[in-house]
Amino acid sequence: MSDALYARHRKVLPDWLALYYDDPLEITHGEGRHVWDAEGNKYLDFFGGILTTMTAHALPEVTKAVSEQAGRIIHSSTLYLNRPMVELAERIAQLSGIPDARVFFTTSGTEANDTALLLATTYRRSNTVLAMRNSYHGRSFSAVGITGNRGWSPTSLSPLQTLYVHGGVRTRGPYASLSDADFIAACVDDLKDLLGHTRSPAALIAEPIQGVGGFTSPPDGLYAAFREVLDAHGILWIADEVQTGWGRTGDHFWGWQAHAASGPPDIVTFAKGIGNGMSVGGVVARAEIMNCLDANSISTFGGTQVTMAAGLANLAHLLEHDLQGNARRVGGLLIERLRAVAAQDPGVREVRGRGLMIGVELTRPGTDRADPDRAAAVLAAARADGLLIGKGGGHDTSALRVAPPLSLTVAEAEEGAAILENALRSTQ
Repeated sequence: MSDALYARHRKVLPDWLALYYDDPLEITHGEGRHVWDAEGNKYLDFFGGILTTMTAHALPEVTKAVSEQAGRIIHSSTLYLNRPMVELAERIAQLSGIPDARVFFTTSGTEANDTALLLATTYRRSNTVLAMRNSYHGRSFSAVGITGNRGWSPTSLSPLQTLYVHGGVRTRGPYASLSDADFIAACVDDLKDLLGHTRSPAALIAEPIQGVGGFTSPPDGLYAAFREVLDAHGILWIADEVQTGWGRTGDHFWGWQAHAASGPPDIVTFAKGIGNGMSVGGVVARAEIMNCLDANSISTFGGTQVTMAAGLANLAHLLEHDLQGNARRVGGLLIERLRAVAAQDPGVREVRGRGLMIGVELTRPGTDRADPDRAAAVLAAARADGLLIGKGGGHDTSALRVAPPLSLTVAEAEEGAAILENALRSTQ
């Protein structure tokens, strides 16, 4: 059955549409933290559709909200007043930490980042953008143009002039050997030097924790230190919270809050988890920035009633059940368990992350060279034992990405860690 579907897939879909596994998997249904494939095999899901199934598969509150809203009206566009959209925007504006916030809904994180770039470049009247090395911001033409990860950047053509800044990866690069304080100071000095060689940029866009890059991050406070420099030049700060938002990091509701000493970002983008699988993305910005466009605009599908109903139900469940706290508690246990495993494996260079956003970087033993073949083998071995995880990384794809739904239980964390431990042992 899967072979036949794969053959049909290859015949009508692009060759560059990535699939996991030599024998690709068809997921047919899910419940809680588990999914099932077309052959009836059950898996513990530690990737959540790329960090998108944030609370749980088939969460009753979300499925009920979607069903009830679909029975009334699914869609009308932004040309008409939309109560669920207004209600969700009110909640997100309040949670964002941005004063006088305005919210615009899109259908994806790519489109959210594209909108943020439109706002920033229009507001600042500059098409120069600062981005982080090893970053990923989406699949659109402009988002690819600011992506600092060669594996996900199919063209160098772009409507933007992009300049890449040091700091998104703590344990690699020219400053890796420095202390955290010296690392931040060196990155700030590099930023100051860079700004002396270019026209004033519109914005710095940065993921607080780099997702596709393998869950890498700078020391806490780097972006606060950057912000002082940016503010002196009038440059905006865009926090790409597509993967880090909504409490996934455990310690904070937004990833930028680990860098909050200089205040909130000017613009925040979000997507993925808020819809729990429904197509929801968006941008939060100060009113003066959001309102800077001088032409009409709408969104045909952004903010449509059925996705807003899902977002409202999902956000309410997240807050009422303190899933951020659960991510902190269970994620802390899981990362320590994986570090204990890694201590016995010479091919694990680092276990990093926070909350339920954990990266396990694999290298060839005794070197710093990436080991993408082993990463693929670990993915396959984990699947064979009933666990789904992801992968990512810069220079080469050799980091395992562990990001379960935020309702993960301690028992499920232990089960998943044991499977991953066996997968690592079997591939040494």
